[in-house]
Amino acid sequence: MHTDGHDLRHHGDAEVRDDGSALVDLAVNVRADTPPAWLREHVAASLTGLAAYPDGRAARAAVAARHGLPVERVLLTAGAAEAFVLLARALKVRRPVVVHPQFTEPEAALRDAGHSVDRVLLREEDGFRLDAAAVPEDADLVVVGNPTNPTSVLHPAAVVAGLARPGRTLVVDEAFMDAVPGEREALAGRTDVPGLVVLRSLTKTWGLAGLRIGYVLAAPDTVGELERAQPLWPVSTPALAAAEACVSPRALAEAADAAHRVAADRAHLVAGLAGFAGAGVRVAGPAEGPFVLVRVPAAVAVRRELRALGYAVRRGDTFPGLGEEWLRVAVRDRGTVDGFLRAVGAVVGAG
Repeated sequence: MHTDGHDLRHHGDAEVRDDGSALVDLAVNVRADTPPAWLREHVAASLTGLAAYPDGRAARAAVAARHGLPVERVLLTAGAAEAFVLLARALKVRRPVVVHPQFTEPEAALRDAGHSVDRVLLREEDGFRLDAAAVPEDADLVVVGNPTNPTSVLHPAAVVAGLARPGRTLVVDEAFMDAVPGEREALAGRTDVPGLVVLRSLTKTWGLAGLRIGYVLAAPDTVGELERAQPLWPVSTPALAAAEACVSPRALAEAADAAHRVAADRAHLVAGLAGFAGAGVRVAGPAEGPFVLVRVPAAVAVRRELRALGYAVRRGDTFPGLGEEWLRVAVRDRGTVDGFLRAVGAVVGAG
């Protein structure tokens, strides 16, 4: 789907398909070396129950308990992407607004459902920070990511919550919030924000993109509307097993440790990229997610040359509000980052 020159259906996995399958993957925002062995084994154990239809009650209750919510406020989905489709199809809205740059699937889903979509474009000169005043007062559906893909900006919870209005649905995509130490600025679990819908994904931190599991947190009436738009048994038995496992105390502790490692590895990546400032390389920031957005002169050629050196990064020009001079780079371990930085130096020089 192309709108205004932006391919809304281009995602990072396109960089590592086919001839990109052998590249070092810094294009996809899924934590490396996942899922862990204990989680693979737990999911595999669920396969003995495949003859029965999925029963999501235990997983739904586990997610609700993890956020201190009643089960009526939880809807399990086949990844956060399904939730965007449900929102677009089930909710009756007149003026949906998507805050960009951000994950493009919400806008694509809204357009596929027949909606005209307005965009609020955050500005590079403002650090891509959320400007609540730029959101039209009559918008009855507002979608914002936090932390935002691809800018890696973490908006203050108070600013995001300040977008709530009577009669407005406020959708906050927190797919990467569990990669933020302490999940600071999270709105998941809040019940005092009118019209709030929080989306969470379990595919990023846990390496379950191929399994498709996420969830929605919202008021019971909104959950009911979305649930009626779902097909029967929308989440598979293995995905339900994964959901229950990923919100267990053990998993939450492991995710918290991973978030701190990601923060340290991100700092190493950002510091390394700063060494190429003389060549015009600049990291948007401060970055708070498991990826960074980088402005690079001649980025199209740089991305191609990096591929020739064995590294895949995500092009940025498919995100509304960004041009072809932007690249998104996933955070990886220090060894991988050091190899990547050597490749960047070979391509752009130190300036």
